[in-house]
Amino acid sequence: MNGSRVLVLNSGSSSVKYQLLDMADGSRPASGIVERIGEGPVTDHAAALKQVADELAARGLGLDSPELAAVGHRVVHGGTRFTEPTLITDEVVGEIEKLIPLAPLHNPANVTGIKVARSLRPDLPQVAVFDTAFHATIPEAAARYAIDVETADRWGVRRYGFHGTSHAYVSRATAALLGKEPAEVNTIVLHLGNGASASAVRDGRCVETSMGLTPLEGLVMGTRSGDIDPAAIFHLSRVGGMSTDEIDTLLNKRSGLAGLCGDNDMREIGRRMAEGDPAAQLAFDIYIHRLRKYVGAYTAVLGRVDAIAFTAGVGENSAAVREAAMRGLTAFGIELDTVRNALRSATARLISAQSSRVAVAVVPTDEELEIASQTFALVSA
Repeated sequence: MNGSRVLVLNSGSSSVKYQLLDMADGSRPASGIVERIGEGPVTDHAAALKQVADELAARGLGLDSPELAAVGHRVVHGGTRFTEPTLITDEVVGEIEKLIPLAPLHNPANVTGIKVARSLRPDLPQVAVFDTAFHATIPEAAARYAIDVETADRWGVRRYGFHGTSHAYVSRATAALLGKEPAEVNTIVLHLGNGASASAVRDGRCVETSMGLTPLEGLVMGTRSGDIDPAAIFHLSRVGGMSTDEIDTLLNKRSGLAGLCGDNDMREIGRRMAEGDPAAQLAFDIYIHRLRKYVGAYTAVLGRVDAIAFTAGVGENSAAVREAAMRGLTAFGIELDTVRNALRSATARLISAQSSRVAVAVVPTDEELEIASQTFALVSA
C-alpha cells in the first residue's frame, strides 16, 4: 500500500456525506455532502456516489488516485458480531444486512453505500467502522436488561450504545488535553447534539453508556424522549388507541425538546427563555435535570472521575447548558470557570476552575478523523 489518503463515507437514508483525509500530513483535501437522494437528478445512492466520485475527480482527487489507500464506511449497528473496524467482504456485507432489524433506519443506507462504493473500486480495501463498537467493552451487568434471558438472546435485546466513534475520539482527545495516556484517565463524555448520549470511560475503555438497544434510550434529545417508563407505551396503546407505528413516531420524532416546547434548537430555546417563555424554560430544565442525573450516576459507576468532556453541537456551543449541568456540583469536585466557559473556540480547551479536582473540558468531536484513523490502521497493519 503506497497511498496515505482515506475517503470516509457516511451514507444516510437521504444523503451521503464524504471527507477525504490524508493520514500522512493531517490535511483534508476534500469534503462535501450529497443531499435529497431520491429527489431530482440524484435518484438513488448509486447516483449519489457517482456524484461524489465526479466531484473528487474534478479536483484531481478521483477514486482512481494512487494516493487513495482505503474507503472507511460509517455503519451504525454492529450488534455483538462486530466490535472493531472490519475489512469488508461479501460475508461481512451479509452479516451487516442481518443486523438491519436492529437499525432499520440506518443500516440499509449504510449497506447500500458500501455496495456502491465497492462496485466503483472493487480492488480498493474498504473498512466498516461501527458506531456500537466502542461500547462493546461494557460489562454484562451494564449491557443486560433485566428481562427473560432466552427471549433477550433470541431477539438481540441488550444495550449496544451509539455515537461510539465520537465517544472514542473525545475520550482520547480529553486525555491528551490533560497530558496523559487514555489508560490513565476516567472520563464522562457528554455528546450533546440533536441526538445525545453519555458514556463512562474507565482507563480508555467504555464501561457504561446511555443509549441502549436503540438510540432512543437515555438523555433528553432534540426530538427523542430518552428514558421513559416502558409501560407508557402499553398505556398509549390500550387507553390512547395508538398504533405501534404512531407511538414509535411520537417517541422518536415528536418528543424531547421539540415535544416539550415546539423547538429542538437550543439557540432558539435560549432566546425564548430570555423572553420569559415558561414552556422553553421547562424544556431546558428537564433537559438539564436528566443530564445531571447521568453525570451523578456515572460518577458512581467510575468511582473516580478525572474529566468531564462536552462535545457535539450543543455541548461545544452552549455555555448555558454546560454551566447549568455543572452548577452546584462542588461536592463532586467539579467547579466551572464562568469566564473560560463563556469563551468560544474551535479547539479543545479546559473550562474548569483552577481549584476543580475534576477537569471539565470542551472537546470538538471529529468522527471522520476517528473513522479514517481506524480504517488506515487496519489496512496498514
